[in-house]
Amino acid sequence: MPTRDVCLRILGVAGLVPLLLLLFASRAYPVEWSGNLAVETRFFPSDPQWSKQKSEGLSLSLQPEFRHRWRDGNWGLTFIPFYRVDSADKERTHADIRELNYLHVTDGWEFRAGIDKVFWGVVESYHLVDIVNQTDLVENIDGEDKLGQPMVRVTKVLEKGVLDLFLLPWFRERTFPGVTGRLRTPLVIDTDQARYESEREERHLDYALRWSHTSGAVDAALSWFAGTAREPELVPGTKDGAPVLIPYYPLLQQAGLEVQYTGEAWVWKFEAVYRDTEKEHYRAAVGGFEYTFVGIRDIPLDLGLLAEYHHDSRRLDASSPFQNDLFVSTRLTFNDTESTEVLVGGVLDLGYGSRSFRLEASRRIGQNYKLSIEGQLFADIDPQDPLATLATDDFIQIGLTRYF
Repeated sequence: MPTRDVCLRILGVAGLVPLLLLLFASRAYPVEWSGNLAVETRFFPSDPQWSKQKSEGLSLSLQPEFRHRWRDGNWGLTFIPFYRVDSADKERTHADIRELNYLHVTDGWEFRAGIDKVFWGVVESYHLVDIVNQTDLVENIDGEDKLGQPMVRVTKVLEKGVLDLFLLPWFRERTFPGVTGRLRTPLVIDTDQARYESEREERHLDYALRWSHTSGAVDAALSWFAGTAREPELVPGTKDGAPVLIPYYPLLQQAGLEVQYTGEAWVWKFEAVYRDTEKEHYRAAVGGFEYTFVGIRDIPLDLGLLAEYHHDSRRLDASSPFQNDLFVSTRLTFNDTESTEVLVGGVLDLGYGSRSFRLEASRRIGQNYKLSIEGQLFADIDPQDPLATLATDDFIQIGLTRYF
């Protein structure tokens, strides 16, 4: 069954959740209502590489949030749906449930069941260990946006650290841009023909374990994942006689490590994984630092300098663009009432010689609005680099978000 149909059916059932929240609400533990409504536009100054692509687009997104806690906060219900409509790419018009879960806390145990989002990782540029939730790639190419993942999560607070067990009974396929969308591969990716190594396909039961601990200034975590790989292989195929790419999801085992040291001005970060599939096994790691100068010239301005290095044992055979890359950036935090922040960074591929640059800036307007600007520039991209398909997709994105 296509992912979109599944999502729409879930959303139909989930429409009952706000009514349940109101039913359970009381004066002592009322429902918390919040969320955001955002409008954004993307502009691509260069002509597209592939036919039918559009160079401009306007989109609108809505993400309401409903939360309710009762019995001294030990019981909880959360519902966060998401919907986007996009004028340039029909595949970017999509709905999802980011969270829809029930929580129970008792005697050092925490039980959570439903749809949830989990984040693993410490570095800035690319999170190697973050594997539980599927990437919502039509939202942004930075991989930060995730689809909601059906799961049962059990958390136990230990004498030293926290242990999490995840049972993941349903797999979410990755979203991809459509024929008119930018930031895509030369051939359209046909998600309707998705293939799996597991005979159970999206019903394969995945599981994960993670132990995390804080000791003084050091945060560390060890994790294990076994199940369907979140990043698919793309294999040639046809649809209605036209060539397409078909996503193939192999089974994967991953061991992960995260370490972060936080000093007064220094933050040192490291992530590493070992991955094993039917076709290959490899290691990948990323490490670096962030140093912050607080109060430049006696004004309330903080300047952060970041540097991270990525290594993949597959080197130039890696499917990831981060295989022998150096990331350098600077972060400006103005510490003003408008919470103004600017991040400017670049990635140098030491194998291919390719370069890319990124800008992220945001500023609050009044109490309820935020203006954000995002830019991406690709320079001197080698034809063999996985980023070659995006070589002419430099873009500027401007967004205005209303929080309620």
